[in-house]
Amino acid sequence: MTNTDLSLYEVGYDIPAKPGMDEKDIQTPCLIVDLDVLEENLDKMQRHADEMGVRLRVHGKMHKSADIAKMQIERGACGICCQKVSEAESFARQGIKDILVSNQVRDPAKIDRLARLPKRGVRTLVCVDDIENVADLSAAAQKHGTEIEVLVEIDCGAGRCGVTTTEAVLDIAKELNAASGLKFSGIQAYQGAMQHMDKYEDRKAKIDIAVAMVRDAVDALRAQGLTCDIVGGGGTGSYYFEGNSGVYNELQCGSYAFMDADYGRILDKDGKPISETEFASSLFLLSSVMSHAKPDKAIVDAGLKAQSVDSGLPKISGRKGVEYVKCSDEHGVIADPDGLLKVNDKVRLIPGHCDPTCNVHNWYVGVRNGRVESLIPVTARGLAY
Repeated sequence: MTNTDLSLYEVGYDIPAKPGMDEKDIQTPCLIVDLDVLEENLDKMQRHADEMGVRLRVHGKMHKSADIAKMQIERGACGICCQKVSEAESFARQGIKDILVSNQVRDPAKIDRLARLPKRGVRTLVCVDDIENVADLSAAAQKHGTEIEVLVEIDCGAGRCGVTTTEAVLDIAKELNAASGLKFSGIQAYQGAMQHMDKYEDRKAKIDIAVAMVRDAVDALRAQGLTCDIVGGGGTGSYYFEGNSGVYNELQCGSYAFMDADYGRILDKDGKPISETEFASSLFLLSSVMSHAKPDKAIVDAGLKAQSVDSGLPKISGRKGVEYVKCSDEHGVIADPDGLLKVNDKVRLIPGHCDPTCNVHNWYVGVRNGRVESLIPVTARGLAY
């Protein structure tokens, strides 16, 4: 997938593998992607969006890969979301042409960089939740002779950024509509706090509140002659609610492509884990057994430096009778009471939280039928500013 000349790279130092290698020979710890499962996940979500009659704006902050974003756009996604100006710049440099920074941008230097993005032929969008931000965005757009599209963000339950009243939405939208260099394009309303609630009914109850808030704002804007090209939100744990609401017209799902262990455990409407009924795990942290000196423990080379455990420890894929139970900087401890694992065995781990895990790796190794097919750069890896 990448145009990088891999012949110049050394396996084990620059890269974890090269195309044509067997999976058993991949250098660990590294991230591997089952391409068959990834493609099935991408196709399925795009199909769901099409059937609901809404656009899919995929969240690039999850995989941080321009190559994977292009796979999603080729299937019908209208563009991407990301959270940082640096991420947006990275994707833009790789040819992504429709980018929403689904966050606030307040630092003057970052605003200036954001205002330059349209010069690359990129439709550039950003969120605002403070009327004072409008003048700064407008000044930067005018300085560079560009246009920035702006969404007013509603806090519909996440308790982070966003305004909480329809009156505040109207005030900011009117200011945007009058500002030179800016275009009021709609509403950002992502309910992130409920995405990992186990029960379908609990998630629906939270989204019903969000939908009511958004509908009220959209109706009030329409009464003032302001239309919303975008009413965006929705995640892997809720997309069916927003997509069928009759209010939202863009979904912003991300984790469905990879499916981490934390998302995979939440339940669908029939009480079954969504990793079994909706999207399967396609991303794995491949690790190697480096020690079995203790008869009941296998020690692998994937510890804290190779993954994020903020949402729980990884799950072991494809092996019964063993469990990843603890980790330190460089080591992972697998309970192996029956001695099923041997030194140098490869173990696929399903990360607890894919987003921050992906952010500590430079490459995805794309595998199909046990062989390396491609290396995929984590384009925006580490870009936190």
